[in-house]
Amino acid sequence: MAMTTHHGEKLRTSWVWMVVFGIISLVGGVLALANPLAATLAATVLAGWVFTLLGVLQVIQAFRIPGWPGFIWSLLFGILVLAVGLSLIFNPLAGMVSLTLLVAVLFIVIGAVKAMYAISLRPISGWGWVLASGLVSVVLGVMILANFPWSAVAVLGILLAIELISNGVLFLLLGLGLRKV
Repeated sequence: MAMTTHHGEKLRTSWVWMVVFGIISLVGGVLALANPLAATLAATVLAGWVFTLLGVLQVIQAFRIPGWPGFIWSLLFGILVLAVGLSLIFNPLAGMVSLTLLVAVLFIVIGAVKAMYAISLRPISGWGWVLASGLVSVVLGVMILANFPWSAVAVLGILLAIELISNGVLFLLLGLGLRKV
C-alpha cells in the first residue's frame, strides 16, 4: 500500500527527531556498557516504579467494580504487584539479584521451548536457526546462573545497554531512511 503524500511529508519532516532519538539511545547504551552496575541499578529502580504504578492501578481497578466476585483476588494481585514494586525501589540491590535470577531462569525456559519448537519444525528449511537461538538462550541462562550472585551486578545493565544500542541503531537508520522519503 503506497504512502499518501500527506503522511510521507509528515514522516520526512520527522527524520531529525528519529536521528536525535537514535543518538540519545546509542549514548545511553554506551554509558550503560561503561558502567553496568549503575545501569543495572537504574533498570531495577525503573522496574520498581513500573510495578508500583501497575499495583496502584490494579488496586484502584479492584474497587471500581462493586460486588464483583473476583474483587479479593484482584485486590490481592494489586497489593502483591505494589509490594514487589516498592521492594525494588527501596531495596534495589536485593531486587537486582532477584531480577537477574528471574532473567536467567527465563532464558533457560525460553531456550528450551525454542529448542522443542525447532524440533517440531524439523522438516522446514531454517529450523536449525531456531534451534541455535534456543541453545544460545539456554547457554546464556546457564552462564548467568554459573556466576550467580556476582552476575547480578552487571547482567541487567548489559542487557539494557544492548537494548539501548539496538534501539539507537534502529532509530538512526530509520531517521536517515525517512530523510529520503
